[in-house]
Amino acid sequence: LMVWLRRCTHYLFIVVVAVNSTLLTINAGDYIFYTDWAWTSFTVFSISQTLMLAVGATYYLTFTGVPGTATYYGLIMTVYTWVAKGAWFALGYPYDFIVTPIWLPSAMLLDLAYWATKRNKHSLILFGGVLVGMSLPLFNMVNLITVADPLETAFKYPRPTLPPYMTPIEPQVGKFYNSPVALGAGAGAVLSVTFTALGCKLNTWTYRWMAA
Repeated sequence: LMVWLRRCTHYLFIVVVAVNSTLLTINAGDYIFYTDWAWTSFTVFSISQTLMLAVGATYYLTFTGVPGTATYYGLIMTVYTWVAKGAWFALGYPYDFIVTPIWLPSAMLLDLAYWATKRNKHSLILFGGVLVGMSLPLFNMVNLITVADPLETAFKYPRPTLPPYMTPIEPQVGKFYNSPVALGAGAGAVLSVTFTALGCKLNTWTYRWMAA
């Protein structure tokens, strides 16, 4: 009975975690819609994506104990997001304007850290967390700069995210604008360790709940 319960709970949890991770980051590729504030939103979204990927992938990875499951989790998130981004295409946006966040390479690094340290949970938290936090903003910036004529397209297809009186006319100048990748990777490298630790802790709590 316990084996059956654990297996059912495992699959239920991974679906719930993956779906919610995707829902919480569903607009995380839409940096360019914010035009004046694109780099600021890129930095903030980089951290939010790092959170959802690191927590969910680590939870799934340590639950199964099999290197490769973090990549599988990243693939689930990616596919869900592709489906959701299809809505932009249906609304008339050009296909090369739609940005899907890149999670897979960072998830693969998480798997690599777990495998290379012979499934050491503490090494996973430290090394895997830093790798995810530093790599995700980099991969997503490569993703973003491949968009064709982003500003022209953004103004051609404006997105009503803010009422007119709240739309910033003059962009704020500061660290966000100077180096969004460096700021996102720097913050991610620190915060991802905590995020990864949380994924491991969720795994422990799940086992305790199932064993009760």
